[in-house]
Amino acid sequence: MAYLASISSSLSIFKNPQLSRFQFASSPPNPLVLRPRVQILSMPMNKTPSLVVVAATTAAEKQKKRYPGESKGFVEEMRFVAMKLHTKEQAKEGEKETKAIEERPVAKWEPTVEGYLKFLVDSKLVYDTLEQIIQDSNFPSYTEFKNTGLERADKLATDLEWFKEQGYEIPEPTAPGKTYSQYLKDLAEKDPQSFICHFYNIYFAHSAGGRMIGRKVAERILDNKELEFYKWDGELSQLLQNVREKLNKVAEEWTREE
Repeated sequence: MAYLASISSSLSIFKNPQLSRFQFASSPPNPLVLRPRVQILSMPMNKTPSLVVVAATTAAEKQKKRYPGESKGFVEEMRFVAMKLHTKEQAKEGEKETKAIEERPVAKWEPTVEGYLKFLVDSKLVYDTLEQIIQDSNFPSYTEFKNTGLERADKLATDLEWFKEQGYEIPEPTAPGKTYSQYLKDLAEKDPQSFICHFYNIYFAHSAGGRMIGRKVAERILDNKELEFYKWDGELSQLLQNVREKLNKVAEEWTREE
């Protein structure tokens, strides 16, 4: 089974005031032209007119660029970007060209226990890395994500122990898994914003497409056994919403460039 697809795709996903003008006029402004409007108000006591300058919204302010999803927060903005990084075969919003073999659609998919074990072992290494970084850090942007309920490392450890009890040999992590793990460690130190994007991508992708893959694999090679990897303590939708809110909160402190 092409278990490397998820690792390689994760690697590629993120590698990479105007001054208001005040103008006085004796006649009403042309309604077709956006410019400051002047209102003449009469004071009832002494009949002395007072000029009140009302700064109109400029065309530039009205046409301020909005990024897709920005109005709903950082998570929605990330989702738009992430979907574009899929191929057309993977998602209707996809814009990425299909080049690598593992990105091409397959006519028939035949997973094996051995291949699936490699995927699970690499996944555990990645989740171990993410969760250790979060737990050990005092960095404010990271501490927000301690004990979210989405953690997967312990669940994977339980699953691998089950496979071992069934007589399967548990392999060592592969080179792509080790490379990605180190990449996450480097990002966590040098580029917190990118690290948070990977955090989002890994946990949220597993809760969606990852669960679908898990069901299909279970049907074909595990006699429909549901692994702990695909179970959460609590309502998953609420856990995800809690993390969405934390992600949006953290991103509010970032500049647009960040």
